[in-house]
Amino acid sequence: MKYFHCNNGKKPKLKIDFVIPNIFKSNIIRIPILTTVGILIIFFLLNQLFPLKVNIEYSQIITSSKGKVLHAFLTSDEKWRMKTELNEIIPELKKAIIYKEDKYFYYHFGINPVSIIRALYNNTLQNKKTSGASTITMQVARLLEPKERTYVNKSIETFRAIQLEFYYSKDEILQLYLNLVPYGGNIEAVKSASLLYFQRNPDHLSLAQIVTLTIIPNRPNSLTPGQNNDLIEKERNRWLKKFKADHIFPENMIEDALNEPLKAQRHQAPKFAPHFSYRLKSKYPGKAIIKTHLDGNIQNKVELITYNYIQRLKHFNIHNAAVIVIKNKSVVDGHVERQRNPDSVGARPVVIAYLGNADFSDTENAGQVDGIKAVRSPGSTLKPFVYALAIDKGIVTPKNTITDVPVNFGGYSPENFDKKFHGKVTIEQALAYSLNVPAVKLLDEVGVPAFIDIFNKAGFTQISRDENKLGLSVILGGCGVTLEKLATLYAAMANDGKYCELKWVKARSLQNKKSQLISSASTYMITEILTKLTRPDLPNNYQSSYHVPKIAWKTGTSYGRRDAWSIGFNKNYTIGVWVGNFSGEGSYELTGARIATPLLFEIFNTIEYNSQADWFLPPQEIKFRLVCEESGFVPNTFCKNQIVDYFIPTISSNKKCEHLKQVWVSAKETFSYCTSCLPEYGYKKKLYPNLPPELITWYEAENIAYSKIPEHNINCTRVFKQHAPAITSPIDGKEYIVDNQTELMLTCQADNEVNKVYWYINDKYYKAAHAGDKVFFIPESGAIKISCSDDKGRNSDIWIRVFRQ
Repeated sequence: MKYFHCNNGKKPKLKIDFVIPNIFKSNIIRIPILTTVGILIIFFLLNQLFPLKVNIEYSQIITSSKGKVLHAFLTSDEKWRMKTELNEIIPELKKAIIYKEDKYFYYHFGINPVSIIRALYNNTLQNKKTSGASTITMQVARLLEPKERTYVNKSIETFRAIQLEFYYSKDEILQLYLNLVPYGGNIEAVKSASLLYFQRNPDHLSLAQIVTLTIIPNRPNSLTPGQNNDLIEKERNRWLKKFKADHIFPENMIEDALNEPLKAQRHQAPKFAPHFSYRLKSKYPGKAIIKTHLDGNIQNKVELITYNYIQRLKHFNIHNAAVIVIKNKSVVDGHVERQRNPDSVGARPVVIAYLGNADFSDTENAGQVDGIKAVRSPGSTLKPFVYALAIDKGIVTPKNTITDVPVNFGGYSPENFDKKFHGKVTIEQALAYSLNVPAVKLLDEVGVPAFIDIFNKAGFTQISRDENKLGLSVILGGCGVTLEKLATLYAAMANDGKYCELKWVKARSLQNKKSQLISSASTYMITEILTKLTRPDLPNNYQSSYHVPKIAWKTGTSYGRRDAWSIGFNKNYTIGVWVGNFSGEGSYELTGARIATPLLFEIFNTIEYNSQADWFLPPQEIKFRLVCEESGFVPNTFCKNQIVDYFIPTISSNKKCEHLKQVWVSAKETFSYCTSCLPEYGYKKKLYPNLPPELITWYEAENIAYSKIPEHNINCTRVFKQHAPAITSPIDGKEYIVDNQTELMLTCQADNEVNKVYWYINDKYYKAAHAGDKVFFIPESGAIKISCSDDKGRNSDIWIRVFRQ
């Protein structure tokens, strides 16, 4: 290192001389270095011009929660080429392959110069090929780009081998080799051979089976399992003795392997859970291994139970069934996800059994149709959610009463499934017995848009698509849903009302979106109600009732008895069952309670028998209070019978009970009085049932006795304004097309105090009748005004339009 001076007097600049040692000036050192540099330059240039392309098409395989292959699909070139994962390459397999194929695999850079020189020497000396020099890496290069064996192609293979070493680790190269190695016919890759010959994954092979799969690739046409087993066993044992001589494996393992008989033959590829597998193949195209949460044991039980069950239904002309089993809370994969999103831990529902149809091979009855994805009418299965919504809005609590009587909602008159009405019922009775009129009443009160919003949040695409067309009939099945969505919706009830999309595959997902569809309080109340009905498996199976799981469940039957549903859940599982015909043909026997529910309970009792699962606990928002047994409202002074009911503070109504009202009546209870006509003496106070007009009308029609308020004082001149009779037929604002003989019916609902009503047509008196009577008239064409007045002077009017044919 030297300084040199400048004449201008500035600070001298630093000058550095690099002194090259004499040793590098020698040709002995310089030529190899320059040669190496030149080779590297050439390699990188060729690498840019001819980049390495590793694009392997694998057979798609669907695996269970325990890693077992459920279903496998051929590649586009009709090969079984299943991907072996790194963790499936167990040490015994790695040792056997490396010892046999390339002992110095971990020490060379893709080519083994010693082997090349030895092969050239032997081949030249013998004037024919006696030994090869291919490393495992070179074999991978040849398997990736199969070519005729020439010196030029060998050079290309060598270049590709170096590229592989540059881009991949040794274990990854070994993995590529095991995923490409041929095993005869259309079988490639060690995993394919392991499954098709031994029906097990590579990491579950014995040493004898490993050595068998190690020797076949060298002679795949002559060493064919199931055809040449004696020859294969002889060759296997020869190599086992070599392993023993070189101390590759412990002697006891070698001895066990030598004594193990060879039981290998070609088996069919796994074809379990076909509907599920085809769905995921379509959902994840190109993905080699689709790891799912499906429980193989539960799947097999569901398939067997459902197949046997549907065989018994065929004499009812019922041929199809679909079942989905959801584990309500799964352990989230990955510690990192727990840290970033703690709320998602244990909250993601996963599919553990999936049966699209009872018999996939039943082509006569569309066995390959996936019933879990089919859009069908849900019947009454949506009812719990309108009750939950009504609870959340403070409209009702479980012990509140509601009327189940004929009612008309602007031309829509729902009926119960059994064509009967039950008068006054509690909310929990109405839901438990799936009564239609109370459900429609509640939907009318909470509003169809608010109800539909629940299903929009839950991703019910068909309901969202038809949203503008849906009315009150949606609660009775007037819409389209899938079993998948319906079961996921009920799984939300097992998760405090929080809805989360199903998790289909094992993968970390930080986006675990949850929607609070209904409150945890209303969820708990509805869940308790859905356990009220008598189970179909009890009391016939009462001996084992202590061991059967407690569940909440709801049934549904579509119009025309085309679809039978039953959805059940507890803390662990949600199971959805659909039974029917894919042809759409109905059956008289096809109801949710009679047909679908027994299958639901048979599956639940099988997978949850003797379960120690806890039941749901009331959330902190729920409180208890005493209510009047007659109405379910806060007790009044006259409420003698009181019961306990759930309620939500600040949400539930604090309305006081009004099931009775005080009336002034004459001494003999023949007349009633109002404040305007109350006499000075000769009267008394008495409590009478405060019945709604529609219930009174139904009592009158069914001749059911009830305590009726006496007729009002005939001398009273006061005109009442409240509680005017409600005209229920015909419908206000409707148009009617009639012929000359058609009569229209006049009906109304009047207050308990009303005895007679008076009908008017276009302001002309027509007829007097009892409040509950049906009156008929022949209408004229055009606009018609219909009026109804009661004996208290209260009046109501409607308008209709009539067209004559």
